[in-house]
Amino acid sequence: MIGYYVHHQGLGHLTRLQALAEQLRSPVTGLSSLPRPAGWDGDWVQLDRDDALPAADAAAADATALGVLHWAPRHDRGLAGRGAAVAEWIRRTDPALVVVDVSVEIAVLSRLCGVPVVVLAMPGVRTDRPHALAYDLAEALLAPWPDGAHTDGWPAAWHAKLWAVGGLSRFDGRAPGRVAVPEGALPDGPGAPGRPRRVLLLWGGGGRGTSAAEVAAARAATPGWEWVERGPGSPSPDLWSDLASADVVVTHGGQNSVAEVAAAGRPAVVVAQPRPFDEQVATARAVERLGAAVGVDTWPRAESWPGLLDRAVARGGEGWRRWSTGNGAAVAAARLDALVDRHRRSMERAAS
Repeated sequence: MIGYYVHHQGLGHLTRLQALAEQLRSPVTGLSSLPRPAGWDGDWVQLDRDDALPAADAAAADATALGVLHWAPRHDRGLAGRGAAVAEWIRRTDPALVVVDVSVEIAVLSRLCGVPVVVLAMPGVRTDRPHALAYDLAEALLAPWPDGAHTDGWPAAWHAKLWAVGGLSRFDGRAPGRVAVPEGALPDGPGAPGRPRRVLLLWGGGGRGTSAAEVAAARAATPGWEWVERGPGSPSPDLWSDLASADVVVTHGGQNSVAEVAAAGRPAVVVAQPRPFDEQVATARAVERLGAAVGVDTWPRAESWPGLLDRAVARGGEGWRRWSTGNGAAVAAARLDALVDRHRRSMERAAS
């Protein structure tokens, strides 16, 4: 049995769990304050929220425990309830492993209950004291990005237990850039006759710092380009088709969206949105440095967009092969299953 903790912020943590669960042979229980997702067949432990306190009250309640943790405000009943639920689930089910995506506090709690922990490694500057605590106690650090993308400044002990498997996407295993076309229909993909070049603009569920006016200015500055916008307010009916039909994808720097674009192998501009620890800035710089896509730290000025789109087209999508192997979820699942098997044998020997 694997427990898998899913943070409630954004959509990428949940999507990653679903991609992994499809590949795992070990049963998985989801642990999250998010509701059970549609189509989830495994067990699901609904946790209390831990963010009900207003920001000013949380700051007064020493939410960081004097800098040792990220979020543990004093006397928060939701925090107590979720901790109790996780500990009770561990006591009742005796899991072989808990995967944490992401929470320092859940990682520490699980390990204090005697369960080995695998922590999802995150982009950005993660050498602060709380992250160091979680990364130090983890049995492995599962990185949904390629080796070398985000490990500058890491101690040798973290490198030694790193599983850099590349992007984890629900589209792993599909042929990049291909979309099924109904019989008799003309393809609507890049280069289709009479169709303007298309930008697919992707937003995530974690919030955005780019205004509608800035997007409108980018559209106006790029005549000859059709912009199609997808996000929480305008979800895609078929994201793979949207990706395959785009000449350029403009996406925020969230790990899940970047993994989807990488799996599709589309030319792209990755635009960082404001996040703690400069997470998306680190990703935008990494895809630029590795030659996978054009990466920028902030939303560019309108007059920069014609050149950025042309750069993305010229770079193409082949560089994404360094980011997405097409089997990242399968490789990660195989490592997790092997770790479960090892710990299960150890548990059986201890009980005999």
